[in-house]
Order: sequence, then structure tokens, then C-alpha cells
Amino acid sequence: MTSRKDDGVNIVCAPTGIIPVKRPGRGIAYLSDAGFENMLLDFSLCCPPEELVKAGKGELAAKPGRRNEEVRCTGVAENNGDDSKENFQYSERIKEGMLLLAEQCKKSGMQMKIAHAPYLPRNYKDSNLNDLLTVLAKESIRVCAQAGCQCIVIRPLSAGIPDEDIWSRNREYYMELAEAAQKYDVQILLENQCKDRNGHLVRGICADIYEAISWVDSFNETLGQERFGFCMDVGVSNLCGQNMYDFISGLGERLKAVILRDSDGNHENALLPFTSADNGQAQTDWLGLIRGLRERGFAGEMIIDMKDTFSAFPPFLHPELLKWAKTIADYFKWQIGMENVLKKYPSRVLFGAGNMCRNYMKCYGEKYPPRYTCDNDSSIWGTVFCGLEVKNPQSLKELPEECAVFICNVYYEEIREQLQEMGIRNPIEYFSDEYMPSYYFDRLEMKNI
Repeated sequence: MTSRKDDGVNIVCAPTGIIPVKRPGRGIAYLSDAGFENMLLDFSLCCPPEELVKAGKGELAAKPGRRNEEVRCTGVAENNGDDSKENFQYSERIKEGMLLLAEQCKKSGMQMKIAHAPYLPRNYKDSNLNDLLTVLAKESIRVCAQAGCQCIVIRPLSAGIPDEDIWSRNREYYMELAEAAQKYDVQILLENQCKDRNGHLVRGICADIYEAISWVDSFNETLGQERFGFCMDVGVSNLCGQNMYDFISGLGERLKAVILRDSDGNHENALLPFTSADNGQAQTDWLGLIRGLRERGFAGEMIIDMKDTFSAFPPFLHPELLKWAKTIADYFKWQIGMENVLKKYPSRVLFGAGNMCRNYMKCYGEKYPPRYTCDNDSSIWGTVFCGLEVKNPQSLKELPEECAVFICNVYYEEIREQLQEMGIRNPIEYFSDEYMPSYYFDRLEMKNI
């Protein structure tokens, strides 16, 4: 399999709810204008779960008065004859639709590195569409490779399969898909699932960390190569009440993608991160998520799924909403990649002798020890703070050029400007303790810079 260079988090936007498959140009332009460069190649755009169910039952076949272009766009078979013929026609139309979408994206400069195969609704209980899903998954692998995708998320089969047969049936399913994945050099990502039990969403396949690890490792061991990885759906983890830090830590290098979506913990929403709150408290454990991804040194696909938030906003506000979504995505990238930034420099000093400096020393002091810290408060120059000598900022002029200055103060821009006016040419980085466990300890009294 082609090796992948880990250059850090790659921000990806999920297009569902944002880009209409019939007229994708406007939605793609919105994403591009907002600063997004990568889009999820989501095959459910051409066959939404609910429509897939109807198509499998022949309920969406061409009817009098229905335009042929609508039939082509939805990928619905034009006859209800032989099932295999209908499935083939259906998958061919989906493939054509996604190829057209990929062409539109490339024209606009949008890239696609990850795809998502079609899937059924959580509450679908019949096994009659599992063969069709297999056909569509194979086609999805082929089309996503043609579009330049490196990996594809494919959910396990569960509808109509007894619990005792889940493993054996899916092992057969994924090994069949692995042949196509090997042919087109695409990595298949499993995804943690929830399932509908009498109207309540509970833990499903690979929601348990040990099961997730076992499935990925077993498949790769059978193939003798790393053909399988994992995509963590944060929305599902929230619904299942999972410890996100433990889940990420357990997956380790198997984790290749993360779907970021907020929810209230009870319903399967796809909300913009940080927008679901109750009484001033986030409903998703962003602290555990960011801590886990940061420690893991996560360098994969980070997919922003905000279809419900987007749909709830008036169309006039959509362009600005997407710009805000990109800002939030950049914030995640910064927070997640913070430890990667710390480790890339051979030496470092801190700017600030307050809460943020103290929290740095608690969490990273031993792993990435600073030479010293400095502060604009002349009354503490020459003292020791958290084991570090506090110096005059002028001392930064004597640093070796490979040493980075990490600003440990909320007045980032002001201090950066100060350092630049001083003629400091060393790398200047920001440090934030907002998503570190020590942030919530007793705080020192705030000081001005």
C-alpha cells in the first residue's frame, strides 16, 4: 500500500446538507470561499439512506410525469425486473453521479482524500439490501480511487443479521471488499456504530474499543498488510457515552480519521462543534477528545459534519456560517497539533509567568523542558516560577536561532508584535492550556502583560 506522509491534521468538510447533488457548483463555491480545500466524497449524496431503502424496494422507479433527469440523479433503476440487473443499474447511476460531482470539485480546486460509502438508516432491520450494499461499496472503492481518495469509510453490515453472526458475516464482507481495495490501493476505514433498539440509540458494532481494535487487527493480519484503519465518529461516541480519551488512546495508530459533529447526547444530530450546550456546559467531551488526539499526535483526516446546523440557518447566512465553521476547524487543528509543534524544536523558551506557564510545566515540563520563561513584569525578573528562572524579555535576543519562543499568555497578538518590534527572528508559537486537565485547577490571579 502507498505510504502516507503525516503532515498533520487535514481539514475536510462533509458536503451532506451543504451541496445539492443536482447543482453542486454553488455549494462548492461556498466551501472554497470559506477556505476549505478538502471535501469528503460522500456517496450518500447520490443515494441517501432513506432513498436507498425505497430504491431497494423498487418504490422509486420511474413513474409517469417524473423527469428522466431526476431518475438519473437519484440513481434509481428504470425497471423492477431482475434484482441483479436493477442493482447494477442503480450502482452505475450512483457512480456516474459521483464522478460528475468529483469533476465539479476538481474544477473548483477542491480536493478529495477520503470518501464515505453508502449506508442504511440505523433503524433498518431487513437483510434484503445487504447484497446491494456490497455492490455499492465495491463501486465506491473504485470511484473514490479514480477521484484521488486515499481511504474510504465503509460501515459494517448489521441489518437483519443475528448478533451471533455479526462477526463472521462482516469478516466475509470486508475480506471481499479488501480485494477491490488492494486493486485500487485504497485503505478501508471501519467506523464506530450505534444501533436503534426500540427507538433508543445504544452501542453498536465497534463502539467497544476492544472490539474495534480486534476487527482492524484481525483483518490486517489476515491480509498481511495495513489495508484497514479506523474512523472515529465523535457523534456516535457521544451518544454511546464513551470515554473519548480512552477510545483514542486505545486505537493508537489505527486511527486515520475523525468525524467532528456535536449533539445533545440523546439524538443523532450533526451540529457544528461547540453549538450544543446545556446550562453553559458542552454536551460533548471536547476536552477528552482534544487531549487524546494531541497525545496521539493525530495526523489524519478531520471531517467537519454540520449538516443539521447548516440546514437550520437561513440560506442568506450560509456563506458566513461556513467561514465560521472553517475557523472552528482551524482551532481544532491548532489544539490537536500543539504537541507536534512542541516536539519539532530542539529547544524552547516560554513567554509568561502565570497560569498558562504553570500548566505547561505540569503537563509538558519534563517532556519538553524550557530553558527559562520571561515576563513583562519587571518585579519578578530573577525569581523562579515553577522551576524556571523568570527573565527580562530582552534576554530573548541572545537565543540560538533554532530555539522557539512559546507565548503562554492570552495576549498572543500583542506579545507577538512586541517580539517582532524587538527584532526577535526566532520561531514564535502560541501555547494554550484550555484543553489540558490542569486548566481546571486553582487559578492564579490574572496579570497584565
